[in-house]
Amino acid sequence: MLNEKIFKKLLDIGNLVADNEGFELVDMEFVKESGNWYLRYYIDKPGGVTLDDCQLVSMELSKMLDEMDPIPYSYFLEVSSPGVERPLKKDKDFIKYIGSMVEIKTFEKIDGKKNFTGILKNYSNDTVTIEDGKTYSIPKDKISAAKLKFEWNEEQE
Repeated sequence: MLNEKIFKKLLDIGNLVADNEGFELVDMEFVKESGNWYLRYYIDKPGGVTLDDCQLVSMELSKMLDEMDPIPYSYFLEVSSPGVERPLKKDKDFIKYIGSMVEIKTFEKIDGKKNFTGILKNYSNDTVTIEDGKTYSIPKDKISAAKLKFEWNEEQE
């Protein structure tokens, strides 16, 4: 596992490359799966991300990561779109997606629940307001995971 200093350096590298190429760095993770380490960057831009976009950012990230060599062991680098159910992590994410359907999981029960799916109504003072027939105010520091929730309808099937 990586220490906080290395993790921050990887985030800084990802933000620098994404900004330089006109993208937003949505998320980054460093995980072990099936015995291999994966460094994943998730990028976005208005209108969505193409395979060519991912390849461009991957090439630039690869150059910087090879030059700085912040990870002391081998890993696979992946760059992709966050998908339609993108994570909500930053304050600006919650503000940007007010009015959208979201799914929120909390560390502890709030009003007897740990899982919430509904419309993101507001975000202020580090509190997320979500409505699913009932209104819930969820402190951001109690959120373990938040993401957009894609709604399938019959026309899309």
